[in-house]
Amino acid sequence: MGVTISGTALPSRAQVSFVVDGDRLRTTPSSTADSLWLLPGLTDVHSHAGMEKPGDDYSHSMFRRHMLAHRAAGVLTVRSPGSPDPLPDRPDDPDLPRLVRGGAWLATPGRFFPSYGRRVSEEELVAAAVEEAAVGWCKVIGDWMPDDPPVPLDLLTAVVSAVHATGGRVAVHCQTAEGCRNAVLAGADSLEHGMHLDHSLLPRMAAQGTALVPTFSAFAKAASGLHDVPDPRLREWLLGGWEHAFPTVRAAHEAGVTVLAGTDDKPCGEVAGEISWLIKAGMPVEAAIGAGSWTAREWLGLPGLEDGGFADVVAYDADPVEDPSVLTRPSLIVLRGNVIADA
Repeated sequence: MGVTISGTALPSRAQVSFVVDGDRLRTTPSSTADSLWLLPGLTDVHSHAGMEKPGDDYSHSMFRRHMLAHRAAGVLTVRSPGSPDPLPDRPDDPDLPRLVRGGAWLATPGRFFPSYGRRVSEEELVAAAVEEAAVGWCKVIGDWMPDDPPVPLDLLTAVVSAVHATGGRVAVHCQTAEGCRNAVLAGADSLEHGMHLDHSLLPRMAAQGTALVPTFSAFAKAASGLHDVPDPRLREWLLGGWEHAFPTVRAAHEAGVTVLAGTDDKPCGEVAGEISWLIKAGMPVEAAIGAGSWTAREWLGLPGLEDGGFADVVAYDADPVEDPSVLTRPSLIVLRGNVIADA
């Protein structure tokens, strides 16, 4: 038995006390009141560690730097929906946040950055998706630019059905209205970006459990320069998607859709900023924090702050629901039962 962690757990707001037993938490009686506020680690569900920009070769040393940046910010779980990592089944590094892998991006002709991701024909897509999903998830590039046709609905439906039959899950990159529609109707597990998502699809998303990962952080840096895009149709589409994202997130939450925090951006370790964007979009503060913590972990199949759960804890000196800015100032980080000194 090791470190004792006591405080107010979120989201339950119960007073809890745990002792670290290896990489697990064990409930223990506590006779002292601790003013810490405890979360089961922050979670970034859309981060591509190991590369700075599309087209870069995978670098494991860069991967470590990126994951250490996540760790220093209290981000203790990362989902990578698409990676150029040539060894996707490598074991987790115990010094780094838990990694939920998504295989290589699956790009059919005319979609995605040139010569990037795993390039497959439409005829090869189903089999390739099943192969990539052997790590748990696969990522399909479901559409691309506004004039590019999306992956056909019947093909995407076949992908989702085949992957689900193996116990895997499917993330779909979608930015166009038709691409988002196809991803929802195909029963995808998550929509990555969802810029032009038709709100009439939200009840179906909620009913079938399709999550929305809006990745505000990735688009926010470019938003101020969108007025300078020379192609007027592309400029209108990009600006419209950025502006549409805010009411979409609010409407999605109100419809019961699981909205999650994913940055898709560098530097790593900035999921607190993504949470702030969700709040600006109209999500209640507690729900937005959950989108980057306990809700995201539950969605990924990971335990929260409970007896026998992972000894992954990030603690704050103030209630993050009352002051979300405290999320950038963790006072204690415990990963896999180890106290992290850079908190």
